[in-house]
Amino acid sequence: MKQIKIILAFLLCSYAFSLFAQTAPGDAIIGVWETGTGKARVNITKSGNYFYGRIVWLKEPKNEEGKPKVDKNNPDETKRTTPLLGMKILSGFEFKGDNLWDDGTIYDAESGSTYNCKINLEDANTMNIRGFIGISAFGRTDVWKRLQMKK
Repeated sequence: MKQIKIILAFLLCSYAFSLFAQTAPGDAIIGVWETGTGKARVNITKSGNYFYGRIVWLKEPKNEEGKPKVDKNNPDETKRTTPLLGMKILSGFEFKGDNLWDDGTIYDAESGSTYNCKINLEDANTMNIRGFIGISAFGRTDVWKRLQMKK
């Protein structure tokens, strides 16, 4: 009986720890987000201390020929046949505190350009993504909405 209590206590502690780990403030951006234009949805995940985002849905996934859209504007010709669906467009973000993720980049497949980027979480379901060159004053902000709303 004592062994069962020890095992149950261990499982309860493990469960409680996993809940705490999943709700760390920096993990607040993890999830699926729709871009401001509604053309794409991006799944943000974490690896180590860094956050990344991949395209998981496109409003128009096929080109004029009925084939999956590819990264046709990439400046690297060898990457122009890479499908947009599944492409990593957010890279290397670190949580800085106070609802800010910084030091990352965003790739714009429409222009083939990569920009410095920072993310500010406005509330649990709204984030401001600012892509810029050099300093953030020279950039553009897009507002993304969480797909599966958090309460």
